[in-house]
Amino acid sequence: MRERRTGETTRDPVMRAVSLPPSLVAEVERAGYYPELVDDVLDVALAGEDVRAYLVHQETTFDRVEVRRHVTVLVLTPTRLIVAHADDHDPDDLSPEPYASASTESVPLHRISSVVLSHVVSRPERHRSGTAPRELSLTIGWGALTRVDLEPATCADPDCEADHGYTGTVAVDDITVRLSAAAEGTDAVEAAVAFARALSAATAERAG
Repeated sequence: MRERRTGETTRDPVMRAVSLPPSLVAEVERAGYYPELVDDVLDVALAGEDVRAYLVHQETTFDRVEVRRHVTVLVLTPTRLIVAHADDHDPDDLSPEPYASASTESVPLHRISSVVLSHVVSRPERHRSGTAPRELSLTIGWGALTRVDLEPATCADPDCEADHGYTGTVAVDDITVRLSAAAEGTDAVEAAVAFARALSAATAERAG
């Protein structure tokens, strides 16, 4: 199994992207996934706006011959949520050699319709206030993607053979970030909790 090189560098991260907070640059550098490319797309999307909070999350997937990595960066500013993704790709019609792509989306805070947090804790009877969960899922919705789950509708009569049509639920699920203490470490889960708290507070301010 071989791992695709992702542009790790030993250059001083603070000197690369002076308009980004040094701590954010350091986190992107620590993720090790084409850090200069990620810094560049974030710098363009931020356009000089202040950074209130951020979350850098790297995911690793495996196939038979390669280790693939994907990085997601969430940045909260006074007015927007910026979502950045970076991926690598095999050769295709666009390129005869492997390549990487990075994208950003800027979401005004007033458009964020939901911030869903799912906490998983071990031995809940021993849980203490302030302890990081074992796993955390952060789902943010702003209406760009809507999922509809349908299933046949039924009634209370077990002998009924009528067609009741369909019933379902509509879920706004634009991005979900999942972290676990076992995989990413307790510090990463705590960082996600802190970002979720900041995002929830910011959306509450906009809604008020």
